[in-house]
Amino acid sequence: MKVSVDLDLCEANGICVGIAPDVFELDDEDQLHILTADVAEDRLGDVEDAVAQCPKAALKLQ
Repeated sequence: MKVSVDLDLCEANGICVGIAPDVFELDDEDQLHILTADVAEDRLGDVEDAVAQCPKAALKLQ
């Protein structure tokens, strides 16, 4: 599975970073970066949680 972010929707709340810091990162300008687009099976649960908890629905998992 792959995770992506719609930067037009993202408000850089950082919830995803708190859940999966090895997958998501906020830079010094509060822009979200996906460190690993291909989600490993053992990380899928946390990434699913991050997607579900994104307050702006900016994250997608496909």
